[in-house]
Amino acid sequence: MVLSALSLACITPVFAADDYDDYDSAYVDPDPWETFNRATFRFNDTVDRYTLKPVAKGYKSVTPQFMRDGVGNFFNNLGEPMNFLNNGLQGKFNRAGVDMSRFLFNTLLGGGGLVDVASRMGLERSDEDLGQTLGYWGVPSGPYVMLPFLGPNTVRDTGSKLPENFLNYTYTGYLNDIRARNQLFALETVDIRAGLLDQERLITGDRYTFIRNAYLQNREYKVRDGNVPDEF
Repeated sequence: MVLSALSLACITPVFAADDYDDYDSAYVDPDPWETFNRATFRFNDTVDRYTLKPVAKGYKSVTPQFMRDGVGNFFNNLGEPMNFLNNGLQGKFNRAGVDMSRFLFNTLLGGGGLVDVASRMGLERSDEDLGQTLGYWGVPSGPYVMLPFLGPNTVRDTGSKLPENFLNYTYTGYLNDIRARNQLFALETVDIRAGLLDQERLITGDRYTFIRNAYLQNREYKVRDGNVPDEF
């Protein structure tokens, strides 16, 4: 994902963002690099405001909903190998089997993934990555860090990106045509950003704090598969 704005994918509240102080209390300081992070956030937010967001608005205005749904389904399907591998690494072999089944059904019966036939068959989609796998096995998240262009992260999630690229389990790794790969990446980014335009209305108060808290909540929720202790 690129730009801090794409962190809006994580702002569907797991808890109320204003209640995140209770979650923060479990850490000495989840954001010790706040000065740097805020500066990077302002940079990312400015780039998004003048480049990606206008393009996303144009894309949404000219592309029918069913086409955007198809694009989203297509990229979700390309992410199934990542879900399969990480569920396997976490020992969730039943979920890994579902991931593989989803990939096969959607690829073969859903027009290469444009139609999510697997969900209609009751096969629920996972959303796993190497950062979650490391968290599952007890690797702490470490401090929050805002990366230029890449947006919200933690030290653990940032460290997982290099081996993820080495594993080549996303289309950016196994698609050799550089032009086609870049075009797909651009389409995916714009499609995701277009889908987040309405969610921006959920942001209240300080944008940086809201997005940081929502991101950390969301990651904790995913690592724990929704089994977040009451104190969080």
